[in-house]
Amino acid sequence: MTHDLGLATAPGGGLTTALPDPPTASHQDGGPDPVPVPPLRPLAPPPGQTSATGPVAPAAAPAPTPALSGGADGPDALDPLIRTVLDALARGAARRGGPLPEGTPRELAAEVVRAFTAADGDEALGLLTEVLAHGSADPADPLCAAHLHCPPLAVAVAADLAVSALNPSQDSWDQAPAATTLETLLLQELAALVGYDPVAAAGVLTSGGTESNLMGLMLARDRVLGRAAGRQVELAGVPATGARPRIFASAAAHFSVARSAALLGLGEDAVVSVPVDHELRMLPDSLAAALRESADRGELPLAVVATAGTTDTGAVDPLGRCAELAAEYGAWLHVDAAYGGGALLSDRLAPLLDGIERADSVSLDWHKLGWQPVAAGVFLARRAETYASLARRAVYLNPQDDEEAGYPSLLGLSLRTTRRADAFKIAVTLRTLGRAGLGALVDTCHELARQGALAVRAEPRLELHAEPVLTAFLFRYVPEGADPAYTDEVNAALRRRLLREGRAVVGRTELPGEGPGRVRLKLTLLNPRTSAQDVARLVRTVVAAGLAEEEGR
Repeated sequence: MTHDLGLATAPGGGLTTALPDPPTASHQDGGPDPVPVPPLRPLAPPPGQTSATGPVAPAAAPAPTPALSGGADGPDALDPLIRTVLDALARGAARRGGPLPEGTPRELAAEVVRAFTAADGDEALGLLTEVLAHGSADPADPLCAAHLHCPPLAVAVAADLAVSALNPSQDSWDQAPAATTLETLLLQELAALVGYDPVAAAGVLTSGGTESNLMGLMLARDRVLGRAAGRQVELAGVPATGARPRIFASAAAHFSVARSAALLGLGEDAVVSVPVDHELRMLPDSLAAALRESADRGELPLAVVATAGTTDTGAVDPLGRCAELAAEYGAWLHVDAAYGGGALLSDRLAPLLDGIERADSVSLDWHKLGWQPVAAGVFLARRAETYASLARRAVYLNPQDDEEAGYPSLLGLSLRTTRRADAFKIAVTLRTLGRAGLGALVDTCHELARQGALAVRAEPRLELHAEPVLTAFLFRYVPEGADPAYTDEVNAALRRRLLREGRAVVGRTELPGEGPGRVRLKLTLLNPRTSAQDVARLVRTVVAAGLAEEEGR
C-alpha cells in the first residue's frame, strides 16, 4: 500500500503533517495518524502599533538588517554561514552513516517535524542543514543507485554558489549581463556537440527533460499542425476539425510525452505507443507500420519522439531510421536524450547516438550524465526559425528599441520568465574538465554497469534482464519455485526493506505489458568514484534482502 505525505487541517484549524502509517498500524477510521505541526511564529507588529493583546512597547533599538549575499560585503557575510553549512553537512552525513537514514517514512518525517519546530534564530541554518543531510538519499554513496540522480561535482556546486549569491535572472539583459552571453556561448558549444550548426541552431536552459520535451512537442504542434491547418496554432488554438494529430513514441518513452500532449491540447490519446524489443528499444518496422496506418486513416503524423537513453535500461532508439521515417511523413523529430545525451561526451559511446544531428529538436539533461546540481536541462532546436512561435515582447523586459540598440534578450527562447543562470555551472565544468574529462567519467560509469551486470549473472538467485547500454540495467530476485505474482511481491518488498534499514537505495520499475511477473529492480550507476567491489557488495545486499523476505513469509 502506498502512503502520501501531505498537509491536513487539524481540529484546531492549524496544519498537521499527515504522516504515513507503519505497515502494521491500523485506525478505526482507516486514515493516517496526523502529527501536529505548530503554526509559524507570528510576526510582531512594529513598535507603537497595537497587537491583539494590547499596545506594544517601543523597541529599544531596531534590529539589524540581515546581511546580503551580493555586493562588496557579500563574501564576508557568506563566509561564516558557508562554514556553518559545511560543518552541518558533515555532521548529518556522519549521523546517517550510509546511503539514506534508517527508519520508516513516518519516523523520518517526525524527525523533520521536530527540527522544524525547534529551529530558531541563528541556530536554524545549522540545525536544519544537519537534518537535511541526515535525511537525504545521498547519490555520492556507492549503495545509492536507484535513479538518474547524480552526485554533483564539487566544482559545479561551487559555481552554483556564485549564481545563488549574485542571483541573476535570464529574462532580461539588465538582470544578467554576463550570464546572458555565457548561456549563448554554452548553447552554441552544446549545439555543435549534438552535430547542429551552432550558428543556425537555437536553444535554452530548462528545468529538465520534462520541460524540454514539452517545448519540442509545442514547436512540432505549431509548425506541423500550423502548416496543415493553414493557421497560427499558437494564436488560434488547435483546430476542432481536420486530420487528427498523432505523436509516435515508444512504449518505453518518458511519461512526459503523454503529459505534454495533454498540456498542448492534443490529448494523451494522441500518443501512439510503438512496440519495443527486449532491451526496450523502439522497433523501427513497428514505427513504419504505425505511421503508415495513421496516414491511411487520414490522420496527421505530427511528431516522432525517439528516446536516446530510456530511463530503465538506457536503450537508444534507432535514431537514423526514425529520422528517415519522420521526414517521409512530414513529422517533426524530437530526440529525448535527457539521459543518453551524456554519451556524446564519450568517444566510446557517442556512436550510439548517430543520427541525433538530424533531429528537429533535442532534450539534454546535464544533471544526469553531466554531474551537475539540479536543474541543468537543455533544449536545442536545429533551426532557429522554428522557434518563432515562442517569441514574446514584454515592454518592461525586452523593448524593441533596446534590442535594436544591441541589448540582447533570451526571453523569447523559454517557457519561463524568471529563470536562474543554470548555464554557468555547466560552463565552468566544461572549461574545468573538458569533454575528455567528462567523457572519462561517462566511461567509468559505463564500465561499472558492465561489472554490475556480471555480478548479477554470478548470483543464482538473480536474473539479469539485458546487458547495460549506458549505465543502468534491470534485474530481479527469483525466489525458488515462485510464481510470477509472488516474485513481484518479493522484489517490491525487498527494496522497501533496504530503504527501511538504510542499507541501499535500489530502483524498482515494471516492464511494458500486462499481468504479473513484470516487476524489476534497477541499478543506475552515476557515481564515478564507486568501485566494482562496491557494486558487487550492493548486489550481495540485494540477495540478502531477498532471502530475508522469503524467510519472513
